[in-house]
Amino acid sequence: MKLKNKSIVVTGASSGMGKAIVERFVREGANIIAVARRRERLEELAASLAGLEGKVIPYVGDVSKEETMVGAIDLAVKEFGRLDVLVNNAGIMDDMSPIGDVKNEKIEQVFAVNVYGPMYSMRKAVQVFLEQGDGGNIINVASLGAMRSCAGAVYTASKAAVVSLTKNTAYMYMPNGIRCNAIAPGGIATEISNSMGMPNMAGYGRVKNVLATAPPPGSPEQIASAALFLASDDSSYVSGDVLLVDGGWAAG
Repeated sequence: MKLKNKSIVVTGASSGMGKAIVERFVREGANIIAVARRRERLEELAASLAGLEGKVIPYVGDVSKEETMVGAIDLAVKEFGRLDVLVNNAGIMDDMSPIGDVKNEKIEQVFAVNVYGPMYSMRKAVQVFLEQGDGGNIINVASLGAMRSCAGAVYTASKAAVVSLTKNTAYMYMPNGIRCNAIAPGGIATEISNSMGMPNMAGYGRVKNVLATAPPPGSPEQIASAALFLASDDSSYVSGDVLLVDGGWAAG
């Protein structure tokens, strides 16, 4: 087992990529604090994985709030004795608006989940890692949108911020043995489009040209496989990297 007895916090764990990551990690022996807003789904997930080597503890909260992220990491330390890996997976989409049409509330909504939440959790995780004194591991789920215009201005900017934060953290804490990497999914079959609402038609009119070049959607399980590589010792010399998982979309 590649993650036996590892203590891991995963956000956005109730569906899609986060759920697949929890399922894969538990089967590899990890103990998970699964963070999301939907209590019923988290409890169903924990029950479905009962009896396996690892353990899942649901933690209900809003990932855009500092108290949620700090609380989840504190719970991991309390229940499992330490923190080994943080996975910032939770994210929401914008409405495809170009910058000239962007509303202030959309900026706040998307950045709160996609940027502020990971910053809160990473700050707390690094503090715990430094206190433990034996390194640590952070995995952020960014997006191909950090590099290509496959969404609106706010979403792509938020994911570009995640990429920059990933690289800065990897460099700053390299002497401390703290690794930090990102996964940049392409089109994955998840519920994220449900957070988009009514799209801005001007923006979508431009973005659809990029979307038309995409391969068929990937699966959450394929992202979980990438996350397992980055969480395990198989990637022990990998830090500051952005792992594209996009079926070759960015190559065109």
